[in-house]
Amino acid sequence: MSSKQLFVYKLIPPRPTFAADQTPAEAAIMGQHVAYWSELLHRGVAVVFGPVADPTGAWGLAVIEAENADQVNQLRVNDPAIRSGLASAEIHPMPAAFVRPLAD
Repeated sequence: MSSKQLFVYKLIPPRPTFAADQTPAEAAIMGQHVAYWSELLHRGVAVVFGPVADPTGAWGLAVIEAENADQVNQLRVNDPAIRSGLASAEIHPMPAAFVRPLAD
């Protein structure tokens, strides 16, 4: 039985309009952010990630499989969007998760 846990990672952009009005410098950082999370997805650390189209302002979501919150916090520290100071992130444990197979 695996001792890994699931965590929700909520990326909070610098302003509610961020998805629509990124500067070129911000877009470059977000490109690095997507590459970082794509690698975590490829390695099986991230279960899913992507933007959430919240009408009050878009934000990012990832579900992470990790041994503990310290490992997830290390992912946060290394996220280019966080490291650059562009965004902040909240981490929340998921005490239970129920997953169905993805549809074709």
